[in-house]
Amino acid sequence: MSKYLLEVGVEELPYKFIPMAISQLEAGFKSFFESNGIDYSNIKVMATPRRLAVLVDGLPSSQPDTEKVVKGPIATVAYDENKNLTKAGEGFAKKNGVEAKDLYIEDNYVYAKIVVKGKDTKSALQENVPIIFSKLQGPHFMRWGANEVKFSRPIRWVLSILDKDEVKIKIIDKESSNITNGHRFSKQNIIINHPDEYVDKLREAYVIVDQDERQNRILEITNQEAEKLNAITRISDDLLEEVTFIVEYPVAVVCNFDEEFLTIPQEVAVTVMETHQRYFALYQKDTGKLINKFVTITNYIGNEFDNIKAGNLRVIKARLDDAVFFFKEDTKKPLESYIESLKGMTFQKGMGSVYDKTQRIVKLAEKINPSETVKRTAELCKADLATNLVFEFTELQGFIGADYARVSGERPEVCEGIKEHYFPLNADSETAKTPEGQAVGIADKIDTICAVFASGKKPTGSSDPLGVRRAALGIIKTVLEYNIKLDLSKLIDDALLLLPVKAAVKSDIEEFFVQRLIIFLNDKYKKEFLEACATKNPCHDLCDYVKRVAAISKMPDEKIVENANRVLRILKDGVNVSVNTDLFTYEAEKNLYSEMQKISFNGNYNDYLKALININPAVTKFFEDVLVMDNDERIKNNRLALLNELKNRYIILTDFSKISI
Repeated sequence: MSKYLLEVGVEELPYKFIPMAISQLEAGFKSFFESNGIDYSNIKVMATPRRLAVLVDGLPSSQPDTEKVVKGPIATVAYDENKNLTKAGEGFAKKNGVEAKDLYIEDNYVYAKIVVKGKDTKSALQENVPIIFSKLQGPHFMRWGANEVKFSRPIRWVLSILDKDEVKIKIIDKESSNITNGHRFSKQNIIINHPDEYVDKLREAYVIVDQDERQNRILEITNQEAEKLNAITRISDDLLEEVTFIVEYPVAVVCNFDEEFLTIPQEVAVTVMETHQRYFALYQKDTGKLINKFVTITNYIGNEFDNIKAGNLRVIKARLDDAVFFFKEDTKKPLESYIESLKGMTFQKGMGSVYDKTQRIVKLAEKINPSETVKRTAELCKADLATNLVFEFTELQGFIGADYARVSGERPEVCEGIKEHYFPLNADSETAKTPEGQAVGIADKIDTICAVFASGKKPTGSSDPLGVRRAALGIIKTVLEYNIKLDLSKLIDDALLLLPVKAAVKSDIEEFFVQRLIIFLNDKYKKEFLEACATKNPCHDLCDYVKRVAAISKMPDEKIVENANRVLRILKDGVNVSVNTDLFTYEAEKNLYSEMQKISFNGNYNDYLKALININPAVTKFFEDVLVMDNDERIKNNRLALLNELKNRYIILTDFSKISI
């Protein structure tokens, strides 16, 4: 079996495009091989800022021959009355390379079975690899030089070999060869004689081409440097991926900054280091506090780091000097004094200022949890938006507010609540732990969602005004994680009444929440169970809804679904009479009624489901012995009333008509 190697050398690619290119190249090669019937054992796509490489293992020397059935003309056209081929028939046979004896008739048409000779793999690669590459897509593609084809960056070289042979291709304006280049400051014009040499030869030239190996090296060398300082790192996945794709040969360099900068909120210093400079912040191993040192990963060959350290220190000092200045200016007055400035900030058109939104949050939060600390948290939750430091570091809203509240002497619960009310910050981050953060966060998010819907800007497709999908998910996760008793439907009413614009959008908002809830729980429970339980509005109690879903997800009995659906089919129309036990004429009626009286809901849906399952024999016996639609109208209505009571017990749990077991 053969190995194929493609490498496209480029000028430095934007790091966000590289993971996209890896995914697209892998999908493109898989599609090419599968559509052409070419077997392979493995596809490995590797990338650095200066190269995209594809290594394919287990390729055959050629495509397999395939048999193909070709449909020809109508039999009466292909043959004359003497069963000889006409000109049309001869033309069909010649076109497909078969003899007259190989043709056959089926459904009055002429067919031929032909063998399609498989191309050799090298030819298939030459034809298809440029096409695969031309289909890459990404942001900010443009034309380079005189080329008509757009790409992210200019292409500098192309390497294309199958085992020891070159596979000549042309990508945009570059002809391929068997030559690659190492690190910008290392060996160039490296001849690759076989794909097996590729990774090792580049490593010798200070290029770690495999991104997984490069990422592991970054973690290893960073942790080694941290260990020397008795420190630890907290590297996010996003930052690690970014750093992985901006270097070819990672080297860790420890730099430091003045301890004065540790007086500002820790999140500010970390944001400067990680978000703005792509540094790895270091924390004391025992206390977890930030220290005045960081690790930067440089794409460097050598061991002279003085200039690197000096350059990085110069950059971070300028950024942190600004932060210190803003912090000192902002904290000259208490956080509360910034509330008035919120009147000059528009929340969104037609929905008042941020000050107006804050007043609505206060009222909504008090309905969720009427404590003094919740009220105070709500009053101050947006105040930091008017500070200089948040204007400079917008992503730290809440974190800075919490620090300013602490400096202003606010209670610890209020400080934590101000920070947490923005949680969760993304789909994977933590939710608010404190009652203050939970109540104010839910109030803030429900106000935003209702304002967006009321202004006619509900999310559609890829559009998500003010992040309302994330806001809804944040409410759902917070309520479910901490089992918060909350009538979300009532809260939506309250939020809509507080808005300056009135709109009849409650049902749309509730449906939006239900859909987000189902999507959130879809990995854990079957969709039909989620939808069946959603017929009883989940917004009245999200936790109750999940308990019902969890209960029926464990349902082992098919008979209850069958019986419940039979009851629901019979009771299409409403029943307005009560059960009269004097009208029972069968023992099965009396027994079913007696068994039903034993069922009551005690708050535990698992027990309730067991009770419903236990009366299955009585329900089955009723349907076997009793004709519901009796000729006597009074008896018929009484039996319908009996089934209606049974139906009311079933629907406490779920809508069984939506379940197929």
